[in-house]
Amino acid sequence: MTEPRVKVATCSLAGCFGCHMSFLDMDEAIVPLIQRIEFDRSPLTDIKQIGRCDIGLVEGGLCNTENREVLHQFRAHCNILVAVGACAINGGVPAMRNHYPLAECLAESYLNGVNVVNPQIPRDAELPPLLEQVIPIGQEVRVDYFLPGCPPPAAAFMEIVSAVLEQREPQLEYQQRRFD
Repeated sequence: MTEPRVKVATCSLAGCFGCHMSFLDMDEAIVPLIQRIEFDRSPLTDIKQIGRCDIGLVEGGLCNTENREVLHQFRAHCNILVAVGACAINGGVPAMRNHYPLAECLAESYLNGVNVVNPQIPRDAELPPLLEQVIPIGQEVRVDYFLPGCPPPAAAFMEIVSAVLEQREPQLEYQQRRFD
């Protein structure tokens, strides 16, 4: 009889997608995992709706209302939620805009830029409204584990997934949880 697979979902909010790339850096080490995990919603699968999952890996902070909605969906559908990388944990590079009022950032980007041809701040119904500040996901929902780094190393992803598979607490060595 085959063991049930652990369902894993991933998403990238306000980040650079570097954490997903680091996850893929597991290379051939992921092969034994493939027999034991199944991906749900993820840019790796192009599945858009999240189902019931064991692990949710969330990269990036919250910069707009859509990010907030996706994060709440992940928290509601994932038994274990992991904040992955600097942006999810503390806002990272996107949070650098927090030092300025949002209106000032938008004006600088869309109205005052050197190469601005048609100066206007985008106002399209397709664009989710920006939050006044970029915030770490832990300020919005309960986070079970934090996987630090920019990005975290592939070995850290392997450890967190392996720990869930083995029903134990993750043991992240210093090399797997440091920022460089």
